[in-house]
Amino acid sequence: MTTSLPEPTTQRPAPGALTFTAPRRGKPPRHLADLSPAERKEAVEALGHKGFRAKQLSTHYFERLVGSPDEMTDLPKAIRDDLVADLLPTLLSPHVQRTADDGMTIKSAWKLHDGAIVESVLMRYPKRVTICISSQAGCGMNCPFCATGQAGLTRNMSAGEIVEQVVQAARMLRSGELAATAAGGVDDERDEAAELGDEDGAPELSGPNRISNVVFMGMGEALANYKAAIGAIRRMTDPAPDGLGMSARGITMSTVGLVPAIDKLAAEGIPVTLALSLHAPDDELRNELVPINTRWSVDEALDAAHRYYEATGRRVSIEYALIKDINDHAWRADLLGKKLNARGRGWVHVNPIPLNPTPGSKWTASRPGVEQQFVERLRAHGIPTTIRDTRGQDIDGACGQLAASTA
Repeated sequence: MTTSLPEPTTQRPAPGALTFTAPRRGKPPRHLADLSPAERKEAVEALGHKGFRAKQLSTHYFERLVGSPDEMTDLPKAIRDDLVADLLPTLLSPHVQRTADDGMTIKSAWKLHDGAIVESVLMRYPKRVTICISSQAGCGMNCPFCATGQAGLTRNMSAGEIVEQVVQAARMLRSGELAATAAGGVDDERDEAAELGDEDGAPELSGPNRISNVVFMGMGEALANYKAAIGAIRRMTDPAPDGLGMSARGITMSTVGLVPAIDKLAAEGIPVTLALSLHAPDDELRNELVPINTRWSVDEALDAAHRYYEATGRRVSIEYALIKDINDHAWRADLLGKKLNARGRGWVHVNPIPLNPTPGSKWTASRPGVEQQFVERLRAHGIPTTIRDTRGQDIDGACGQLAASTA
């Protein structure tokens, strides 16, 4: 007889309240993706097996995307189940899956070991495949226009749980679950990293069975779960079979502006793209829209973003959700342009994003004419600017909509 885990409950935070310390919950089971190659060898040897078995397990998981022990025929049957149970435990269980955009967008809700729900969104574009992943169950940053932030923070995810979203998506691609697309089409803000990578000469990794881009724009503030997020990035970029062998240039780290963590990320030596969720160029409004601004101001966040560019050479993306009559004024576009140019030229790209609707929100997206004027004002300042169409809005899979509503 089995008993189901209780659904985790998270109290909604008070307006403006920030949560940096995740609630204590039972740790996820240890997984191969939590460990470095050396640590995997030690773990296998601690189980009483030869160290080279760790490389075999890594090959099955990261390179061959094998999920069933029965397929791992190079492992002796007598030890196979033992190794898999200890180092490849189930981290994500399928909960609900929804599709949109003629099958080219799949939103997956996953149940974690403790009953928490997280979501990821897999998207096919003409030249690439992108997955938007979660780094926390919920979010502690409490932005009032974001469904995830309004739900509060349930817990941090482990590096293995973060990586497993990418591996599961790669298996979906291999099995043909994601529909093909014709040439042409429109990318969205979560695919900006791919465009930046193209400009910098990063290799195209597109193909029917290959995830080319990963964006930390799902549930959670990844830089508030720093150790696990960096561990996951290292597993993604480690050469196969030790990792997924992805280009760091195809990975985007989104943040609301945790300044010390941005500087720490710049020192890691991993040239991922940084995306700063700004949403207002002035402190008075940003204090309301992005409560972290009461800790680190607009100028402090922009300074950190510019330092990141100087340290890595990677052009920074500025995310700006356009909200009708709130932050879409022409003077705010001018102020943003002036602040960005004050820190130099060629270091930044702005992505205005029409606000995606969330239940009970008092705000709506800006009018198309106002959006266009905002873009033109930024371009007049010489700032590369692109409005992004959003994928998955009708399945609550667009930016700001992930809140385990499918649970």
